[in-house]
Amino acid sequence: MRHAILPLLLATAACTNTARPETADPAALDAAATAVADAVSATGAESADYLKAQSDKLAVIQMKPDTAFLNAEERQVVNLLIQASKLMSEIYLRQRDPANPETRAQITRKGGQDTKLLLKMFDRNFGPWNEVDDLHPFWGTKPMPEGAGFYPADMTKAEFDAYLAAHPEQKAALTSLYTVVKRDGDRLVAVPYSVEYREWLEPAARLMEQAAAITTNPSLKKFLTLRAKAFRTDDYFESELAWMDLKDTPIEVAIGPYETYTDRLYGWKAAFESFVTLKDPEESAALDKYKHYLRDMEANLPVDDRYKNFQRGFESPIAVAEQVQGGGDNVPGVQTIAFNLPNDERVREAKGAKKVILSNVLGAKYERILKPMAPLVLVPDQAGLVVKKYMQLETLFHELSHSLGPGTILVGGRKTTVNEELKEQASALEEAKADVMGAWNILFMMQKGELPAAEKDQLLATYLAGTFRAMRFGIEEAHGRGAAMQYSYLKDKGAFAWDAAAGRYRIDGAKMEAGLRDLLRDMIHLQGNGDYEGTKAFMAKWAVLDENAKAVIASMTAIPVDIVPVYPGQL
Repeated sequence: MRHAILPLLLATAACTNTARPETADPAALDAAATAVADAVSATGAESADYLKAQSDKLAVIQMKPDTAFLNAEERQVVNLLIQASKLMSEIYLRQRDPANPETRAQITRKGGQDTKLLLKMFDRNFGPWNEVDDLHPFWGTKPMPEGAGFYPADMTKAEFDAYLAAHPEQKAALTSLYTVVKRDGDRLVAVPYSVEYREWLEPAARLMEQAAAITTNPSLKKFLTLRAKAFRTDDYFESELAWMDLKDTPIEVAIGPYETYTDRLYGWKAAFESFVTLKDPEESAALDKYKHYLRDMEANLPVDDRYKNFQRGFESPIAVAEQVQGGGDNVPGVQTIAFNLPNDERVREAKGAKKVILSNVLGAKYERILKPMAPLVLVPDQAGLVVKKYMQLETLFHELSHSLGPGTILVGGRKTTVNEELKEQASALEEAKADVMGAWNILFMMQKGELPAAEKDQLLATYLAGTFRAMRFGIEEAHGRGAAMQYSYLKDKGAFAWDAAAGRYRIDGAKMEAGLRDLLRDMIHLQGNGDYEGTKAFMAKWAVLDENAKAVIASMTAIPVDIVPVYPGQL
């Protein structure tokens, strides 16, 4: 799972309406508006005003990670991994839509003064759908297929469900994380990733092998060798185990098919991405102590023992790192500030999961977004409680919390997983669970004396402000939808109230703690019961915003919605 702590960019915030000057000729303005509308209709492109406004929502940050400590061998390895990352981007471009390369060529052929803006938007979004405007199409009018490029674009859930019921012998292949579903006459066929994306996976595998031949670190050599094999076989299990065992190297790389957010039809298909990062050993060691409490955190969950999961491994390494390159699903839309991988429940049960905080990305988001946002969300005496320390700790405990609670479950005596049962609802609920459970576990650490209990107000203020940061993103995004749900549920519990005079919120600490407990309990029950219909109803009820929240979000137009990090390329 990835953490961005971000939901719900309102449609109104995306508009770029410009008031008419009183001295302008109304007839001339109407004629100009008609001409623009006709041009958009004819070319299928959004207006230049829209493109610029959307582009301006994102702050471009020149990232300058510290690489001076790398030796010559490590530098060679990192540069090879950066090359492999770019191949993950080529694959993901086609996973979002196989037609994307041709669509980009169409934009280029169109020409015109807005072509540069269109191409910039296309490249940032890996396609013609705006990630920070609820996937609004800015080229053409076709909505992004819910199944992206993983399924036939015209296939409905009803058709697929019926086909699976009629052909149970094909279910494992068709629902695999690592296959693309295609039509073959009246049949559906599963094409392995290693076949569908061989053009890019084979050179990526060779780069992994070159890097493995150079490094003298045994654990990194093993991982890179096994990951190259996985690219050719679609069997990632052994390489995931090897990744968990990486040690004695500053190089922390995650590369391959991981997250399923792009598959909005079912949430089953994994998207290719990469994180090439360099670990900070001191910062990592300072946070590593918290992983030893994972079993205690599981025991402390506010649910009956039957919903607790003591079968997973509790090794869960923690790393604080600077990102030097991203690829694939890691690039477009909301920028990841931490990740918790692998997602394979078999690996989690054997070894837990690794949590990596991207300190340079997190730091940029705090300074440019969360810090200036706090005075617009909270009353003055609470706004100053929003601090970077608890943004980082909430990020860490969000990732730790992905390793807690239901994973492999029993439904009607049948062994299954939360993701399989909750389908497309799984991601938003899981991200919200990790947000709330993260805050709950920080409170637990305060009880244990690992963190100062006197800083509880800082935690709660930073948590609520972070929820608003998420709510500026589209409701189609898993973190965003989950954050909107948290807002409405906790507001209903009295965790915070609207101060009409200040036009801001005031947190009630005691009610916030109680609300977090109740919300966490309800979400764990939905997951542990594999309750798909209940989850849909729960999200439909709570994942909405009231007028006060909309007004607060509308007041943030001067603050970037997110950042666009620019990395140095080859080191």
